[in-house]
Amino acid sequence: MKPKYIIDAGALALYFAGDERVKKYFNEILRGEAEGYICEVNLAEFYYKTAEKIGEETTNIRYISIRNSPIKQISAKGELTRQAAKTKLKHKTKISLADAYLIALTNQTKGIALTTDKRIKEILKDKCKYFKI
Repeated sequence: MKPKYIIDAGALALYFAGDERVKKYFNEILRGEAEGYICEVNLAEFYYKTAEKIGEETTNIRYISIRNSPIKQISAKGELTRQAAKTKLKHKTKISLADAYLIALTNQTKGIALTTDKRIKEILKDKCKYFKI
């Protein structure tokens, strides 16, 4: 069975910055050796945070490259939304709604989250690869 990686906005930003720690996971996805997932909410978070820092022109190129990659973009709907809401309710002020979706998708797929958020690491424990920035 292939590993499943659920991508957070911070890990995606590290990938585009050329960070070697995350590159190996993305390369596994791109070679078809692993499955990659990103929730639309996390992709939106990546877009707005990146556009704030480097502008929309470069952000659009990165966004389109994700859209055209083997990374599966998962809609925020149905049971995923219910589980994200329950996760947010449980952790209230500790995590954002985007983080709640990442955690819910990680649990739903039985995957490993790739994140730069220490709070997600604390919640997911061994279901997470944490990249300190």
